[in-house]
This record gives sequence, C-alpha cells and structure tokens, in this order.
Amino acid sequence: MKKYVLAGAGNRGYWMYAKAIRDEYADCAVLAGIMDVNKMRAEYVKRQMGQDIPVYTDFAKMLREVKPDCAIITTTDRYHNDYVVQALDMGVEVICEKPLTIDEVKLNQILDARERTGKNVRVTFNCRYMPHFEKIKELLAKGAVGQVYSVHFEWMLDCVHGADYFRRWHRRIENSGGLLVHKSTHHFDIVNWLIEQDPEEVSAFGALRFYGDEKRQKGLRCSTCTEQTTCPFVYPGLSEPSVREMYFDCEKEDGYFRDRCVFDSEINIYDTMSLNVRYSKGASMTYSLTAYGPYEGWKLSITGSEGRLEAVQFDTGPQAEDTCFHIKVFDREDGVMTYDMKKGTGSHGGADTKLLDNLFRAENSCGEEADPLGQRAGLRAGALSILIGIAANKSIQEGKIVKIADLVELDRLKGL
Repeated sequence: MKKYVLAGAGNRGYWMYAKAIRDEYADCAVLAGIMDVNKMRAEYVKRQMGQDIPVYTDFAKMLREVKPDCAIITTTDRYHNDYVVQALDMGVEVICEKPLTIDEVKLNQILDARERTGKNVRVTFNCRYMPHFEKIKELLAKGAVGQVYSVHFEWMLDCVHGADYFRRWHRRIENSGGLLVHKSTHHFDIVNWLIEQDPEEVSAFGALRFYGDEKRQKGLRCSTCTEQTTCPFVYPGLSEPSVREMYFDCEKEDGYFRDRCVFDSEINIYDTMSLNVRYSKGASMTYSLTAYGPYEGWKLSITGSEGRLEAVQFDTGPQAEDTCFHIKVFDREDGVMTYDMKKGTGSHGGADTKLLDNLFRAENSCGEEADPLGQRAGLRAGALSILIGIAANKSIQEGKIVKIADLVELDRLKGL
C-alpha cells in the first residue's frame, strides 16, 4: 500500500486524483493528507472524500507528520517548483501536474533538487494515452513516414474552453507562464514523444487580440455582473453546487474569484500564438494556438523521407459528430492508407484512466518494463516540453531566436 498526499485541493486535485484513489485504487493507494493554502477548500475535499484525512495549510508540516511515499502536486503552476523541491529534499517522490513549472529559474531549482536526492518525478501528460496518439506513435515507430523532417501542428480552443483560462489565475503570465507553458506543454510533449527528437531553438510571436479588451468589460466578475443573463462569455459553472462549495463559498479565505470577466484589463497572457522549433536531428515544427475559435480541435501533419501522416480532431462544432478519428498516411507512389478509429469514451477519450492506472497500479503489478510506447513521462519529458514554451515566451518578449541550451545545461537532462 503506497501512501500519497495532495498539494492543491482544487478541481483537478480532487476529481483527477483524490477521488480516483478512493474509488479505483484503494487496494494499492491511500490518500493520507490534503494541503491547500485555502483551508476551507481542503476541508471541502476532505468532506467529499468521506474519510478522516488530515488537512494542512503547511506543506512541509504535512510531509513531516504524514511521511508519505509520494506527493501529488496540483497547485497553481507558479508554486509547483516550491512543492516539488520540498518533497524531493524530504525524500518523497513526486507526481506533478503539467506544466512541471513556468520558467527556467524554477526548472533549474527542480533539477538541483533531483541531483541532490535522486528521487523520482513523474509529470502527468494524459495526451500520450489518447488512442489516436498511441496509434500515431505506433505508425511512426514502424517507419510510416521514414525519417521525420517537418511537423505542422495547429490547436484551436473554442470560446467555452479557451475563455476559461482568462477567468482564472491562468490569466496572469506570472502564475501560469501563459498558454504557451500551461496548455501547450501537452502539445509540445506529444511532438517530442512522437518524433523522438529534442528541441534546440525556438522563434515565436504572440498577442492578446480577443480577450482582455476593457472596452467590452461590464463588470469585475460574472456572478455580480448586470449582463450576466445575456453575455455569451458568462461562466457556465455559476449554478453548479460543486463549484459553489469548492470556490465561491471559500472566497473569504483567500479572495480568489473563479469567475472573473474575460475582458479584464489585468489579463497579460496571449490568446494568439505561433512559433517555429528546430530539433536535434534536423526536424522543424510550426505550431499555432488560438484560444477563441468557433470550434475546438487540432490538425497535425508529419512529413518525412518516405511520406506524410495527417490527422485531424474536432472536439466541438458540427464536425465533432463524427464518431471516428481518422489518420491518413501518404506514400511517395500515390498510395494512401487510412486508419479509422472509434473515438474513446470517458475523460479525455479514456486517456485519464490509462494514465491513472500507470501512476497507481503499473509498478505494483507489471513493473517498469511494461511501457512499450514509452508513455511514462518523467522529469526529462516535463522539462523539454516546458522549455519550448519558456523559450517561446522569451522570443516574443525579446524579439529573437532563443536557444534551449541558454535556458538549461542540456547535460543535466541526460539520464533522467
């Protein structure tokens, strides 16, 4: 039985990890402590768990008293490094929600702690477990396009999902690193994993074009806004009891508002982003992220010495009604092979269940060797994915190409 503690009693911490430990992994895992700087929110998660779990506002105290095997970090991104470093230095392994951290200074602090302690850090990239990405990985491993030369990746967030990043703490770049770190870390990790090359140089552009327009702002927050009933950007969770209890009822503890206006002038992250990446074996990637699309989904193409792979996913909008996911592989003799796959069910197409099984059960049942696609993501993968976003932010701010090696000594990532 492995003993876990949770740092960060928000939506992700409870629904993804705490609830799963209670409902699915009670035979091999136990949640032995809950920590949040907002004690009311930690107490809420404790009530939802229905178990006598000690609650803390002091992470180090929790580690000393509970003596866990592993700490699960789901706090605001800017504090990930603090909790990861504290856990490692106290001999505790870590499961960290993506992104690992938000800038190169904090990343180097984590790498220092890993070198001091030798303890493991896992980063949770559920995209690796999505059936369509698993299939793409298998096809590339079998040489479907030969040696990879170029990648084109476009990701579109709609005005439901996309807007939500501009209501919460994510809207300040000092909290989240912006979407190029907080959100795109998923996408960069997928490309790094699929093509098995390391990023070396990044050039990027970014702007706030749609949200953060104070001329369109009618109030500080949705719940008190006079146009709450007519605004198309009103927070849809206003009437949900679980949101009320987890966030609105806990505001007096720390003053955190879950439903701020998406047009507030304090927003300083980008909603329109594009970048280029040069990889270690010569491949290049063009990537874009838009946070205000009329539909949600993505388009991916990977071209190599022997052909081209194309895949498209529609999550919302008219084309989302297609029950299958389609992958096409084109060879250089006018041939095309199409792979039609039924869309997965469950959270993130069933990927979250696979990820949780890998986190909580795989080591107990089948050992480290049972990972044929290399889906387990450790400190190295977590670092390389955020380094693209960190470099992109620097490129936007400084107007120049940024080398990954200028952010971290690459030798530090070897062997992780």
